[in-house]
Amino acid sequence: MSIKLPLSAEFRKLVEARLDQTLRGIEDTLNQIMQKQEITPKELKEDLKNLEENFNFVFQKWSLEILYTLLLKNSAGFGDIKKILGVNSRTLSDKLKMLAKHAYITRKVDAGPPLRVEYALTRKGKDTVLLALPLLYYSSST
Repeated sequence: MSIKLPLSAEFRKLVEARLDQTLRGIEDTLNQIMQKQEITPKELKEDLKNLEENFNFVFQKWSLEILYTLLLKNSAGFGDIKKILGVNSRTLSDKLKMLAKHAYITRKVDAGPPLRVEYALTRKGKDTVLLALPLLYYSSST
């Protein structure tokens, strides 16, 4: 997803200040955890390995695009997502199943007629998308 985030200079300063504050907060929290719980770098590395599967999955092709689409639309049907992203049906179906399996999205079936399947973000999905925004912001910054 190569998106250039068009921000005014004033808004860009606000975003950068908030991101900086958040990153400093994360760093401080990590340092406090390591000190208070006496976690060694080796133990931390082992704990972080547990995140690897989810991290790799989220950054696979189409996963973030689907999550951002649902963030912006609140919920969407299969056809809507397919049309917005221009992805083939098989790929979209597979990605939606995996996102639901990993609890990033919910899948609600309305038997109709006609049959309609509606997708929406879970709290985990929304938090993941929001946490990925700084990465997209920094990768699009010059």
